[in-house]
Amino acid sequence: MDNLNVGIVGLGWVAGAHIEALKAVTGSDVTAICSRREHNESVLAETYGTPLKAYTDFDKMLADPDVHIIDICTPHPFHAEQAIAAAQAGKHLIIEKPICLTYEDAKAIRDAVKSTGVNVCVCFECRYSAHFTMIRSVIDNGLLGELHYAEVDYYHGIGPWYGQYEWNIKKDFGGSTLLTAGCHALDALLFFMDGNVEEVTSYHTQSTGAYFQPYEYKTTSVSLLKFEGGGKIGKVTSCVDCLQPYYFHIHLVGSEGSLLDNRIYSAKLQGMDKSRWSTLETSLIDSGDVSDHPYEPQFQAFIDSIRRNEPMPLTDFDTAFETHRVVFASDMSAEASGKTVKLSELD
Repeated sequence: MDNLNVGIVGLGWVAGAHIEALKAVTGSDVTAICSRREHNESVLAETYGTPLKAYTDFDKMLADPDVHIIDICTPHPFHAEQAIAAAQAGKHLIIEKPICLTYEDAKAIRDAVKSTGVNVCVCFECRYSAHFTMIRSVIDNGLLGELHYAEVDYYHGIGPWYGQYEWNIKKDFGGSTLLTAGCHALDALLFFMDGNVEEVTSYHTQSTGAYFQPYEYKTTSVSLLKFEGGGKIGKVTSCVDCLQPYYFHIHLVGSEGSLLDNRIYSAKLQGMDKSRWSTLETSLIDSGDVSDHPYEPQFQAFIDSIRRNEPMPLTDFDTAFETHRVVFASDMSAEASGKTVKLSELD
C-alpha cells in the first residue's frame, strides 16, 4: 500500500520536530509545506533531508490530491480555520495543541470532523511517552488501587529566552496559561484519573517579574477538578512565569499506594518500606523542547489507525476535545474570580 503523504502548514520550530518524527514513521512521507514566506525547494530538501513541495497558498495545498494529511503547526489562532478547511477538503489532520483558542471554535472543528469523517491526531504526545506509559501500567496493574486524588502541575518559564515568547505573550495568540502550555498537564490528569469532570474551580495570578510583565493574560493558574460520582478530585497548576528548571509534577494517591513522578509506594508489593519511596527508572518528561517530545510513536499510531479506518488510540479528536472543554471551563472560572463552572454549562 502506498504511503500517506503529509503536508505541513507552518514551518517553525514545532514543524521541524514533526518532520523529523514523520521521517521515521512507517507508512508516511512528508511531501509538502505551506508557509507565508517563499522557500527554495532545493534548500528545503537539503535542510530537512527529504524533497518538499513548497506552497504559499494553503488552499492550493488543500487542492493537491497527493497530499492526504494536513499537519497544522501554525500559531494558535490559525488552527481552527485551517483545521476546518482541511477537514472539508477531505484531509486527515494532525493538530498541534491547543486545537483553538475558543470553545465556539472547538465545536466548529468538531462539527467539521464529524461531518467529513476524517481521522484526527491532536498533539497531546506526552501520553505516548515512556513516563506516562509506565504510570498507566502502574495504574492498570492495580498497584495504586482506586485513585481518589491526583495533582499534575506544569512549570515552564516562558520568557524572552524562549522561541515562542514574542507571540505567546499576546492574548489573541497565547490565549491563556492553560491553552498555551498547561493543557498538557490537565490532559495528563484526565488520562490518569479515568473519569469525567463534573465541575472546576480555578484561580489565576501573574508574576511581578520584569520578564513576564508583557504578558496580556495571567500566567499562573490553579484549577481544582471534581469528577462525576463524587469520589475523585484533582488539581492542575499551569505556571509559565516561573524562574526554575522545567518541571512536570505528577502525584497520584490511591487506596493501595501513591506515585510521585517516578517514585512509588504500593501496599500491593510485599516488603516495600512505606517510609521511603522506591524509584521506577524511566525517561521523565523533563523538557519543554519539542525535539524531546514523543511524536514518533504518536504519529506511527495515527498512520496505523488511518490504515485500519478507526480512531487513533489515546489522542483522537474526541478525547482531546474533552480535555479542551475542561480547559475552557477552567479559564471561565478563573476569569470569574474562582466561580465554580459545571461542565454541563459547556454543551
